[in-house]
Amino acid sequence: MLRFLVIALLLVTSPALAQTAWPNQREGDVVLKDFGFASGERLSELKMHYMTLGSERRNAAGDIVNGVLLIHGTAGTSKTWLQPTLANELFARGAPLDAEKFFIVIPDGVGRGGSSKPSDGLRMKFPHYRYVDMVTATHRLLTENLGVKHLRLVLGTSMGGMQTWMWGEMHPDFMDGLVPIASQPIAISGRNWLYRRIGIEAIRNDPDWNNGNYDKNPTHYVYVAPLGTLMAGSVINFQQVAPSREAADALYRQMVEQATRLDANDQLYGAEAVMDYDPSKDLEKIKARLLAINFADDEVNPPELGVTEREIRRIADARLVLIPANENTRGHFTYFLATLWKQHLADFMNELPPPM
Repeated sequence: MLRFLVIALLLVTSPALAQTAWPNQREGDVVLKDFGFASGERLSELKMHYMTLGSERRNAAGDIVNGVLLIHGTAGTSKTWLQPTLANELFARGAPLDAEKFFIVIPDGVGRGGSSKPSDGLRMKFPHYRYVDMVTATHRLLTENLGVKHLRLVLGTSMGGMQTWMWGEMHPDFMDGLVPIASQPIAISGRNWLYRRIGIEAIRNDPDWNNGNYDKNPTHYVYVAPLGTLMAGSVINFQQVAPSREAADALYRQMVEQATRLDANDQLYGAEAVMDYDPSKDLEKIKARLLAINFADDEVNPPELGVTEREIRRIADARLVLIPANENTRGHFTYFLATLWKQHLADFMNELPPPM
């Protein structure tokens, strides 16, 4: 999805200040050797960058029992979770994911942040990764490098929400709870795919793209790149942020300027990675308790389709919470505002069985 984190955060501006550091906050890199992708392509070294908060708590057998995995959205990185509207609401003392109680792992997904991506040098020779590869790489990060054999919770937003459904299917015994946010458990289609396709074709048909072998980042596709943010935001919020034509023009110029700072190949790969996504085929495989959280004014995952309500019935003990639209919601970007959904998460965490 070609949307932009800075603009998204502008649309959810909060006066709160971010805490500068959380308990035992650390960053690291691991290299997964000879990584095989679902496409059949291979990479001799796949780097995964990650951040952790908190400390491991172990049972009598020495296994970690307080692990939490957080998965960011398409335009994000691990640092997205440090934004005050998320971190201050989730990681503070007494919050649902209190960093003094949980061992929180937050990776940069393949193609994002400090993890391996096309712009590192391979460009279009980089393997064409999909969401299944991102889940597999993160699972290896946890099991082979961080010693995590079981998670208390997997929680993701947007792209991360979609991958949360996949985690429940691909590794059904690996977690106690699943919380996919701002997502639907069906293949990308309809309007959702159409606006993604527009972004993909804008890059592939940019006269400066040169099949990905450019010396200077292409500059023509950026004029349609704001379409993703426009699709994801709230109509009411856009009117508040841009109440005049002049203000809207200024916002558009800001969106375009930000797009010029993003590598086109990275953007293209990130948009196309969703092509394999379709958890609807295997929902019955999910064993963990599941709480889906969506937003009534999310035009990326419009509740009018009714697909989440329909599909979630196939999962035992699963439920959906739909946050009503109001002057405080931000469409798809409401996932940045944890204050609007954190109580549902807190209640869900209290319902999980005791850690083994």
